[in-house]
Parts: sequence; structure tokens; C-alpha cells
Amino acid sequence: MPSSEVVVSNTSPLLNLALADRLDVLPEQFESIVVPDAVQTELLAGEDGVGRLETLLESDFVSVQPAENRELVRELRSELDAGEAAAIALALERDADLVLIDERDGRTVARRHDLTITGVVGILLRAARDETVDIETAMSELRDAGFWIGDDLYRRAIESVAESTPESESESNSEKS
Repeated sequence: MPSSEVVVSNTSPLLNLALADRLDVLPEQFESIVVPDAVQTELLAGEDGVGRLETLLESDFVSVQPAENRELVRELRSELDAGEAAAIALALERDADLVLIDERDGRTVARRHDLTITGVVGILLRAARDETVDIETAMSELRDAGFWIGDDLYRRAIESVAESTPESESESNSEKS
């Protein structure tokens, strides 16, 4: 069941999910997503996956809003690109429960502002724990789409889902007997 939390997204999680043909996991995880207009511009500028992204952006699932605090956006632009700066500013304005962001610099700045973050791998982990996707298949699709995932993260993601499934819990319970 989708969460009713306020979720603001940067460009990369949406673009990477589109390239891996996994945008379907978003409505399964979240009631809606808010993106700043700068992210909408970035999403529509690329060629790959644009058709799927246009459909997503035109749906009721995504709300496009400007980041109102232009001064904060300007300040954040000294460290980040336009989409990341606007997403973080909008998340702060909306008191977001979660920010979807992948880039290291963006994640660092979001944490500095006490925002809760996850990225495309975290989204897929949530979906896998809800048993709506197979994590190994989804991670392979991300890699095939050009998203860099280190071998260690790949392995840890698969192991964490395996450890949290009901099957593995009953196996570990029977081992305790």
C-alpha cells in the first residue's frame, strides 16, 4: 500500500527508473511525488526514457511545483546542479518526509539540512521487501540501463532482502529450535 508521506524527487532516481523500465514501483511505494520545475526541465531534456517520463509527469501521481525560496536555491547552486538545489529547497519548504536523490553531493547537502533521503537502490529495496519486485533482477536492469552499482552494494542489497523475507525468517526460526 502506498505511503502518504510527502516525497520530493530529484532527477536521477526518476530518470534511472525510467531507463530501467521500473517507474511502476513508484506508485506502489508512494501516494504521490512532488518535483520542482527545474527537475521537470531536466527530465524532459534527455532523450532516453523521455516518453515514459512525459507520461509520469502528466499523471496525477506527480505534482510539479516551483521552489519558492530563490535565495536558498541560489545558495545551494554553489554546490549542486539546478535540479538538486531546487529539490532540496522544495523539500525544506514542504517539510518533506523523504527526498529521492542519488548523487553523493546532493545527498551530503540534504543530510546537512536534516532531510531523510533514499535513492533508486533504496526505492527498489522497499519494493523488494514488499515483494513487488525481484531485487536481483531490478538491480541488473539498473546496471544494464547504465546506472553504476558497485559489486559490494549490489551484493549487500540482495542479501538484505534475502534476510528480511518471511522465508528466511522461518528458516532462521527453525535453526533456533
